[in-house]
Amino acid sequence: MHFLWPQFLWLLTALPLVVGLYLWLLRRKKKTAVRYASLSIVREAMGRGIGWRRHLPPVLFLLAFAAMLLAAARPVAVVTLPSTQQTIILAMDVSGSMRATDVQPSRLVAAQEAAKKFLTELPRHVKVGIVAFAGSAQVAQLPTINREDLVTAIDRFQLQRATATGNAIVISLATLFPDAGIDLQQMGGSRFGPVGRSLDEPAKEKKAFTPVAPGSYSSAAIIMLTDGQRTTGVDPLEAAKMAADRGVRVYTVGIGTVDGETIGFEGWSMRVRLDEDTLKSIANKTQAEYYYAGTSEDLKKVYQTLSSRLAVEKKETEISGLLSLLAAALALVSAGLSVLWFNRIL
Repeated sequence: MHFLWPQFLWLLTALPLVVGLYLWLLRRKKKTAVRYASLSIVREAMGRGIGWRRHLPPVLFLLAFAAMLLAAARPVAVVTLPSTQQTIILAMDVSGSMRATDVQPSRLVAAQEAAKKFLTELPRHVKVGIVAFAGSAQVAQLPTINREDLVTAIDRFQLQRATATGNAIVISLATLFPDAGIDLQQMGGSRFGPVGRSLDEPAKEKKAFTPVAPGSYSSAAIIMLTDGQRTTGVDPLEAAKMAADRGVRVYTVGIGTVDGETIGFEGWSMRVRLDEDTLKSIANKTQAEYYYAGTSEDLKKVYQTLSSRLAVEKKETEISGLLSLLAAALALVSAGLSVLWFNRIL
């Protein structure tokens, strides 16, 4: 915790003075008290337990005073708050290797089911967009709060060849920042023609921007799920730098074979290997995290974890208001106990 106005902390030196004043008043009361012939009469009149109770309201008031002085210095602390993220892009691998059944019933079906479960656990106000990628990347569904449209887009996935993880990040960024002039073609990101826009759509002018701190953009995040390594398109680390410069976190999820395996189906075979090092680097560059899911249950847990993480966020926030509220509560309790026990305020 730190303070925006630390110069006001010197006011805390008033606390010992308040304690000294209270002790002086107690001694003064003793000197001016009426002398009784029998101390037993005094004890009976005061009742049991009156000793500690007489000091509790002043102690609470002293704590309230201390909280008010701390609030005056405007303390700032890292606290957990409801997330202000408004948009999440799910970038999902639809390459041919997603047919593999090492994750039951298949990698693709497991990913689809986990993604749909993820949608149900997100707050309803959060927009979600879908980007599908294989040898190219396309927006399957623009960001929307309509969960039915999102589920329909996920169910429509069509498997293709190759894996362009970098393209997926670039198209996700272009979806989040439609006016930023992010153009995948100009980056040489596709060998299959225009990606992310139609042939007759003019290229958007590239706009200059000032890079921000990685992970500082709290209004959006990207979750990328893949089971392979990049075979075409933009370098994923170059794409990750683009995301980092815009403050967007890219959470990466690896599914399937880490060590490498030859998978065969429909008369042909292919060698697939999960490039964990690159996925970890993407997450680290953007101040996000990497998750590995070896089974369908693991994948569901990963999405559940992401859902809970994206629903709240830790951020530096001024807590003067909370301390002021605490001070007011302590003062009220102090006054209430004093009235209840002694029919007076302090």
